Amino acid sequence: MSSAPHRVAVLVYDGVTLLDVAGPAEVFKEANRFGADYRIVFLSPTGADVTSNLGVRIAVDGAVASEPAADTLLVAGSDRYPRARVPGDLADATRIPAATAGRVASVCTGAFVLAAAGLLDGKRATTHWQVAHQLAAWCPTCRVEADAIYVRDGATYTSAGVTAGIDLALALVEEDHGPDLAREVARALVVYMQRAGDQSQFSAPLQGPPPRSPALRRITDLVTANPRRDHSLGELARHLNVSPRHLTRLFHDELSTTPARYVESIRFDMARALLDQGHTATQAATLAGFPSYESMRRVFARKLSISPAAYQRRFRTTRRPGAG
Repeated sequence: MSSAPHRVAVLVYDGVTLLDVAGPAEVFKEANRFGADYRIVFLSPTGADVTSNLGVRIAVDGAVASEPAADTLLVAGSDRYPRARVPGDLADATRIPAATAGRVASVCTGAFVLAAAGLLDGKRATTHWQVAHQLAAWCPTCRVEADAIYVRDGATYTSAGVTAGIDLALALVEEDHGPDLAREVARALVVYMQRAGDQSQFSAPLQGPPPRSPALRRITDLVTANPRRDHSLGELARHLNVSPRHLTRLFHDELSTTPARYVESIRFDMARALLDQGHTATQAATLAGFPSYESMRRVFARKLSISPAAYQRRFRTTRRPGAG
């Protein structure tokens, strides 16, 4: 470990999303309890204090132009972007410290600020899935990966919506100090450290809008609340007092899937979380409601092209295989 502290500069501005700032900062602060040496400073374009999206005032340590070079420059997002173009002064305030920073990272729509500063040109990037198409349009030379939690391209890191900033910060801590210290931080903050950058931004119940039909919503809520129950087509149809054919049509029309596939996706998502928590593959299969380990293994092979055991080994770290 270097004797000099690792300087983390967080760029904030009026309207910045408070959680984009506080989440990663808390990770770095907590890492100091376990032997890291991060010095966190909050910088604004002019050196003036700023007001977050929640109206909370953020006291800053200085202006970006007058501060020493950062080891890590972190640019938080704002719900103002991409509803509006990033102002030139904010883009300039990002470009200046980025030129000397060891690495540059963004949280959520902070990617739009990096793009406006020309820092994503020709690079892979991500942002919140709801606005990923707009980032691709605003930065046509970027390769936007809409379903990633975070993306690293060289010394540039971008992350998805809000809490993905915590995942990214944990990955940066692991990069600096190894998985053991990062895992201690994750445990202290009661969050997972196993969500690797190339995992999906959202779990099965959150993919797409909720069902329009109150009846179908009752079924999806029932499955999500307890995946271990008997969720055969006949049982689900009886729950609504409709025919299996009618229920299948509802799933097809509103969710573009079948009842069986929906149940499977919920069980898969729960099994993956259980493996992340350290359960054995057999335990995960039982707790998630799969009829057998073999049925769970087939689903993992189809969705991830790996076995449950291989998944568990791969995602005991935040790093993507081969990331560099």
